[in-house]
Amino acid sequence: MTTEKRALKKTKLRHAEYYDFQDIQDRLYKDSGDGKEFRNLIEVITMPENIRMAYRNLKKNHGSHTPGTDKKTINDIEKLADEQLISKVQEKFRWYRPQSVRRVEIPKGNGKVRPLGIPTIMDRLVQQCVLQVLEPICEAKFHEHSYGFRPNRSTGNAIAQSYKNMQMSHLHYVVDIDIKGFFDNVNHSKLLKQLWTLGIRDRKLISIISTMLKAEVAGIGFPEKGTPQGGIISPLLSNVVLNELDWWLASQWEEFPTKYPFNDRRNSNGSPCRGNKFVSLRRSGLKEITCVRYADDFKIFTSNYQNAVKLFYATKGWLKDRLGLDISPEKSKIVNLKEKYSEFLGFKMKVIPRGKRMNKDNMGEPRYVVQSHVREKSIEKIREELKKLIYAIEYPPNKANCIYAEVSKYNSFVLGVHGYYSMATQVSADFRPIAFSVQKSLKARLRQRIKTAKEVRKNKIPIHITNVIRDKYGKSDQMRYVNDLALAPIGYVRHSHPMQKAYGANSYTIKGRELVHKKLEGVDMAVLHDLMRNPIEGESIEFNDNRLSLYSAQKGKCAVTGKQIDTDNVGCIRKIPKEHGGTDKYSNLLLVSGEIQKLLYIKDTDTFNVEVEKLNLDAKRSEKLLKLRSLAFVESC
Repeated sequence: MTTEKRALKKTKLRHAEYYDFQDIQDRLYKDSGDGKEFRNLIEVITMPENIRMAYRNLKKNHGSHTPGTDKKTINDIEKLADEQLISKVQEKFRWYRPQSVRRVEIPKGNGKVRPLGIPTIMDRLVQQCVLQVLEPICEAKFHEHSYGFRPNRSTGNAIAQSYKNMQMSHLHYVVDIDIKGFFDNVNHSKLLKQLWTLGIRDRKLISIISTMLKAEVAGIGFPEKGTPQGGIISPLLSNVVLNELDWWLASQWEEFPTKYPFNDRRNSNGSPCRGNKFVSLRRSGLKEITCVRYADDFKIFTSNYQNAVKLFYATKGWLKDRLGLDISPEKSKIVNLKEKYSEFLGFKMKVIPRGKRMNKDNMGEPRYVVQSHVREKSIEKIREELKKLIYAIEYPPNKANCIYAEVSKYNSFVLGVHGYYSMATQVSADFRPIAFSVQKSLKARLRQRIKTAKEVRKNKIPIHITNVIRDKYGKSDQMRYVNDLALAPIGYVRHSHPMQKAYGANSYTIKGRELVHKKLEGVDMAVLHDLMRNPIEGESIEFNDNRLSLYSAQKGKCAVTGKQIDTDNVGCIRKIPKEHGGTDKYSNLLLVSGEIQKLLYIKDTDTFNVEVEKLNLDAKRSEKLLKLRSLAFVESC
C-alpha cells in the first residue's frame, strides 16, 4: 500500500502558527503521552490566543453560517471588537450555561432521519475553545487504528488498512458490529469518567462538558444521555467513548504482553517491525485480530470462523457491560470475506483467489486479493444527484449566470465522487451503468445543445474548459459539451490505491508536522505574533484576524512600497472606507506602512505630491497608490 503524499499546508496548523499556540498544544500532547494529569486547563482554554484562534477556525467552517435557536451566525460575532469578544467568551466560562440547541433532521438513505443538534454560534465558539485544548491531550491516548474525526486521518486511511488486513495479513473473516443509536445512547457519567481516566482532572472543565451534554434541545427537553451530532466537540467525545474499545481489542492481540522481548527492528518508513512478535503470538494459540474504526463504524478482522464467533459475543458483551451500548442484531454479523461482501464507508469488499502463494510455509495455497465495489446505495445516490444537476443545467435557477454556475457544480460533483470512490478496485465497472444513465439524461434534456468530443474535434468548435478538467479528462471520448462548456465524464474513472496514514504524521510534534505541513516561511514570526497580541483597539475581531492573514500573504511587506514593515510602522487600511460601505473582509483590506496610511488621507494635492516625491516610487507603485487614494474617496492629483 502507498503512503500519503506531503500536504504543503494544513489550515488549522497554519492558524496555530498565526496565534502562537503550537508550542502550547505540543506541550499538552507530550505531557499527556507521559501520563501527566491536567488540573488547570480552563486557564489555557480562556487565553486570548486560544479564543482568537477558535474564532478563526470557526469562521472557516461552512456550518458557521447556520443559525442556532438565537438566529445568530458568524456574521454577528465578526462585528464584535477583539477585546469585546474575548471578554464575552471568558465571562461564559466563569459560569457556563449553554443556550438551547436547535434540532434539525437530515434525511438518511434508508428513509429515516438523522437528528442534528445545532448549538448557538456563541456556544459553538466556546466548544471550539475547548476542542483546541482537549484534542492534543486525547490524541496522545487514542489508538492508531481509529480514523474518524481525527487530524491527519481519513476514510482513505481506514479503507487502506482494511485492504491490508484482508490481502497482506490474510484475515478473511470480519465481525461487523453496528451499535444501535450510538450517538443517542452515550452514557454521560461514563464519558466523564473516561475523560478523567485520560488525565483531564480539571473539575470545572468536566462540569462544563457535562453541562454541554445536557444542553436543552428546543422543543424536546433536556437529554439524559447521548452526544448531540452537530456540536463542535461531539466527534472528539465520541472517540473518547470508543477509545476504550480500541485498546481492549488491541490487548487481545497486537498489544498482548510477551514473556521475552523482541528485537527493536524498524521498517523502511521508521515504523516498528512487529513481525517476529506476531509469529510467536500465532504459535501461542491466541486469536489473531485487528480492528479498523471510523467513528462508530468499525470492523474486527480475524483469521477463522471460530475466532469470529468468540469475538462477536465478547464484543457484544463488552459494549453492554462497559459502555451500556446495545448492538443491532439485524445489522451486526460475521462475514466470510472469501464468500460474501462486507460493507464499509460506502464500499463493499471481499477477497477473491488469484494465483498461488509462493512462501515456504504456504507453498501452493491460493493467494487472495481484495475485490471492492461501490455500494449499490451509493451508486443510486450518485445517479439521482447527477439527474438533479442535469435538470439544473437545463433550467438554471439563476438566469443571470445562465448555465455556467450549474456546469461548475456538475463538474465539482463528478470530481468529488471520482476522488472518493476511485478507492474501489472495480470502480470503472461500477460507474459504467451510471455513465449510461447520465448520457441518456443529457441527450433527452439538452438535445441539440449537447456536443460529443468527436463533434468538437471534427468541427473545431471553440470550447471553454478549465485546466483541472482538461488535465484529468481531456483525452476521453466520453467528454460532452453544453453551450461550449465542458462536462466531466462520470464514466471516465480508474482505481487508485487508497493511502495508508503516513507513519509519524502528527499535528502536535515538530517531526510529525514536517510530514504534513510546510511551516510558514518568509515571514518574521515575532512581528506576526506582536500584531496578534496587540490588535487595533476598537476594530472588529474580523478586521484584526484578517490583518494577520495579510501580513502572511504580503510576506511582511507594504502593499504599496514593497518594503518590510514592522510593528512600529504598520497600518491596515480599508480599500473602500466603512462610511462608504466598505467591510472588514480580507478582500477589502491591505497592509501598508505607516507613511502610506497617512498619505492616503492627505486631501491637499500639493502636500500629497511633496510626500510622494520623498518615497521615490516607481511608476507601477505610484499608480497603485493613486488608485488606493481614489478608492478612499479622496480627490487624486
